[in-house]
Amino acid sequence: MSHERLLDYLNQRRIIYRRLPILDKPTACFDWGYFYEDGTHECYDLFRSKAKITSYRSLKWHLLVLWYLNPQLDQKAFNNLAEYICNKKNGFITFEPPDDSVSKIVYDVSMKDLEQPPKNKTRKIIFKYQCKLSLSEKLSIVGQMIGKTKRVTEADIYDMMLYINDNGQKITITKIAKLLSCATRTIHRNITKELKDEKELLNQQNEKVQHSQLCEV
Repeated sequence: MSHERLLDYLNQRRIIYRRLPILDKPTACFDWGYFYEDGTHECYDLFRSKAKITSYRSLKWHLLVLWYLNPQLDQKAFNNLAEYICNKKNGFITFEPPDDSVSKIVYDVSMKDLEQPPKNKTRKIIFKYQCKLSLSEKLSIVGQMIGKTKRVTEADIYDMMLYINDNGQKITITKIAKLLSCATRTIHRNITKELKDEKELLNQQNEKVQHSQLCEV
């Protein structure tokens, strides 16, 4: 049985889990969002898709981002937040890490320098939170905006992967190439091992979400 994320706990405590870029300025602004021609690492947008935390590495990164975005948290409040995220019934994670593992991760994260932003993938297109466009409409915009650039970059491929996944579709090289109006060999040439691993992970998570939905029908 799948569990929907219970975000009320975070919202009631004013926990920040989404933040637009602060220092990086958009190349263009639209009613639907922002375009960064050179990309930005400053966009943090946790719990946006249906994909859940599936590994200790992902768990640590999510907690690190929460710690970074919420400097007002003391150690006790952060411990409580981590325990909530790690409770499978609350819908954020697919496994149940033992208490000692959670404690170690929390300790490691809390020792990090808050002045140093967590490692983040580059994004070129960011939609506003209240944007009412459908996922297919967003996918079309991503293809159009990125298609205007002269060359395909890792950030372009990653943006397209995210929106294909959000649209509930399987990510393939052919789909990415078609939406970016380029040859499949261009994608093969520019996709990194990290992006390949991310592609496989997103597809696996999407399959699990679809399977859970079928089981609940």
